Amino acid sequence: MDEQSAPVTMHIYCRVEVLVTDPAAVTGHAVADLRAADIDWSTEEDDLETAVEELRSDLATSLANMVDISQLADDVPGVEFRGGLCWAEQGPARDPFRSDEP
Repeated sequence: MDEQSAPVTMHIYCRVEVLVTDPAAVTGHAVADLRAADIDWSTEEDDLETAVEELRSDLATSLANMVDISQLADDVPGVEFRGGLCWAEQGPARDPFRSDEP
């Protein structure tokens, strides 16, 4: 693609598997990040302590909140991150991403 070409919107699809060996460390880090965030709690449905308890009781949400997908293309020249969606689920991979390998 030459420098005169119009930008092209692309979508990257991937599945990442991680093994959480210390769930308390994950939720603790997510709670610390939440406490350090600049959030105006008066505009939120929850208060800080309710949100903290939700993170402590939900490992998948805690993990997903700490993953920063905006860094995915940081070192790729000519690419600008525009947004994305990230979540975590416990258990086996969903069918569209399931591998036939054992």
